[in-house]
Amino acid sequence: MTDIDGKNQTTLPSDDLVTLTHIIYGLHAFSVLTGISSAAFIVTAFLSGWPSIIAVIINYVKRDNVRGTFLDSHFLWQIRTFWWSVLWVLIASVLIATFIGMVIGIPLMVVVGLWILYRIVRGWLTLTGRKAMPVPD
Repeated sequence: MTDIDGKNQTTLPSDDLVTLTHIIYGLHAFSVLTGISSAAFIVTAFLSGWPSIIAVIINYVKRDNVRGTFLDSHFLWQIRTFWWSVLWVLIASVLIATFIGMVIGIPLMVVVGLWILYRIVRGWLTLTGRKAMPVPD
């Protein structure tokens, strides 16, 4: 028997899936903290750190289990954060490879790192309130 949220008419996820989503945010946050506490940029630690890579793999493996629940929006939020970060790092890397582009590329890496931090904090706080993330359909 599945529980239905009367307000949003969506299926309520199991407590195990909510806990798993907290763990995924924790893995991403651990990667970010590694980037803050080391010489690496937040964004490079986020994209190349094992915790974030494992988190994204879990997102894809468990995505079908959260369909129709508010957790589906969190999984999409986490996946999109990862892949948009990859795109922006590639752009910044190309810019950094040129002398003139360093002026734009390095600050871009910092901005993307702050954006990642924002998305993890916002997503985790929203999850704590057991609400969906505002993601496009």
